[in-house]
Amino acid sequence: MSNTYNFEYTDTFGGEANYCWVERGQVTVPELTHYGYTGSTDGSYARANRIASRELMKAVKARLGLTGVRGVTHNYGDMIEFRPYGGNTVLFITYADD
Repeated sequence: MSNTYNFEYTDTFGGEANYCWVERGQVTVPELTHYGYTGSTDGSYARANRIASRELMKAVKARLGLTGVRGVTHNYGDMIEFRPYGGNTVLFITYADD
């Protein structure tokens, strides 16, 4: 099984998303069980969630040609926001409700 995520990469104006130009797409990553989540209370969820979030960011950044670009990431629970250093851009990642 796998999870599908939508992403939007756009410019900013005054620190807010501007949408003068935008790149949208979808990526698919494996479920948490692929990263070692066992469903028990042995602490495997936290570890698997960190790994899954990192792999999700790597997949999206690779699709956008941002591999190796560093920045600030905020996880709001239902959305991940990434703001690259030195660029007036922002990347939003949300879970695709299918």
